[in-house]
Formats: sequence, C-alpha cells, structure tokens
Amino acid sequence: MHKPILIIGACGQIGTELTIELRNKYGADNVIASDIREGTDSLMQSGPFELLDATNYAAIEDVVMHYDIDEIYLMAAMLSATAEKFPMRAWNLNMNSLFNVLNLAKESKINKIFWPSSIAVFGPNTPKDDTPQSTIMEPSTVYGISKQSGERWCEYYFKKYGVDVRSVRYPGLISWKTMPGGGTTDYAVEIYHEALKTGQYESFLKMGTKLPMMYMDDAIRATISLMDSPAEQIKVRSSYNLAGMSFAPEEIAASIQKHIPDFKMSYAPDFRQQIADSWPGSIDDTEAREQWGWEPRFDLDQTTEEMLKNLGN
Repeated sequence: MHKPILIIGACGQIGTELTIELRNKYGADNVIASDIREGTDSLMQSGPFELLDATNYAAIEDVVMHYDIDEIYLMAAMLSATAEKFPMRAWNLNMNSLFNVLNLAKESKINKIFWPSSIAVFGPNTPKDDTPQSTIMEPSTVYGISKQSGERWCEYYFKKYGVDVRSVRYPGLISWKTMPGGGTTDYAVEIYHEALKTGQYESFLKMGTKLPMMYMDDAIRATISLMDSPAEQIKVRSSYNLAGMSFAPEEIAASIQKHIPDFKMSYAPDFRQQIADSWPGSIDDTEAREQWGWEPRFDLDQTTEEMLKNLGN
C-alpha cells in the first residue's frame, strides 16, 4: 500500500490531471488534493481535499501530520505571463512554497518531494537548439528567475541535508481537460478551442517562434515515472531537461488544417513574444532518457487529433 501523497496546487492545469492520475494509481484516499481555492467537480469528488495556502508553513505542516503524508508534489506557482504583472507576488509564492516543503523534508516530516521547474530557467544567451542539460542560464523573466533559484535550492537541500527532491523542466503543456493558467505557451491550448468554436485564431506569438511543447499525458507520465524511480538512478538534483516536441504557431495551424481545412490563423504579437524569444526552441533530454527511461509518446499530429476529438465531443 502506497503511503499518503499531498498535492499542493492541485487545482491548476497540471495539478488537476496529476491528482486524478495518482488517485487512479494509488487509491483515492491516499492522494490528498489541496489548493487555495476549490477545483473542478471531478477533482473535488474523486477524493480528499483541503483548502491550503502554499505559503503558510504551519498550515501545510498540519495537513502533513493529520494525514501522515509521505510525499509532496508542489504544483502551486504563478506562471510566466501572470508573474510579469505581479513580480513580488510571484516571487513570494514560488519561493516561499518551495522552502516550506524543503524544510518539512529537512525535518524528516516527509520523505520525498516533486517540484516542477520550467524551460523558463533558460535565457536569451542559452543555446536555442537542443539546449543541453547543463548550460548558460540567464533567465529574463520573474518566473524563470524563481525557477532557476528553486533549482539551486533543491540541489543544495539534497547535498546538504539529504532531501530527496526531484524535478523536471516542463516545456509548454497542451491539455483539453483544463484551461491554461497564464503561461506564454498558452496559445497552443487556446488555438484548439478557437479552431472548433470560430474557425480562426489570432496568435500572440509571431510566425517562426518555435518552442518546446508536450502533450499533458506525457508530462503526467514523466512526473510519476521520475517519482517512482529508485533514488540511485536520479543523478540530477536540480532539474531534468524534458522534451516532447517543438513547433512554431504556423506548424500547429497546419496540423489543425488537416482536420479543419478552412481554419485561419492571424498574428498579433504582444508582451509574451519577448518572453518566448528568451526561451529555447528545442531541448536535449538525453539524461532523463538514460537515467530513468523517459520517452515521449505524442507528436504534434497525435496531439492535434486528441485535442480536437476530445474538445469536439
């Protein structure tokens, strides 16, 4: 029997699907969802839920002790585009929530942590193509700065205190189940909704803006696979590069046109273009593949098929 898991930020884009998948795998009562607000009906009705502020150490500790929590998945964060509007709020949420769970593990109150990083840790001077695991990182966004700092703290707590913390650098994530939450890669979800609803989409990124992306099913599988791997296989304690596919807006439009031939795409780049320009176009995830067997299953056309089929129902 698996020991209890706490998911903090369970109502977000990743947290919602991760919670459901973990409940399917380990049993509903073993996975405690929590967030500062209530989530979807499917999330709320599928197992235990606690209202919880990720920045409140005492409140998290209470939940950990009450349920005898063994692992925490910390999914609470303010994403890239939103964080640019509220820099200090983003920094406080993204960093204080991480310190809270790292310190719980340091005090041996939990045994294992998953904390997500992001391709936002890279910056304009990072190699754009096949970005290596270890490379120059000069993030130019609040979100990226907080994630880079978080990576360094994760590695520090592992080396200094033996904290078993694990992480992946998520690319842009595409899902039909939940709406995006204020990220720069959100166009790759919105475009499918608009293709079905209006037959057209105005992209806030310009043509040729290639970004690493991943279908949500692959991201959830990678997350759980990393956490299930034996500790000795996890050689990277900052965060692993993770890759699925890379494409530009016109490529996703072309993929949609295979199903909806009259679909039209226009372009009106906004402040998110500058954020996207600072990120890689493709990622080298050799270490994740070699050390714990990561392998994506979805390419762009398969993703398009899944999105249109499920959103169209």
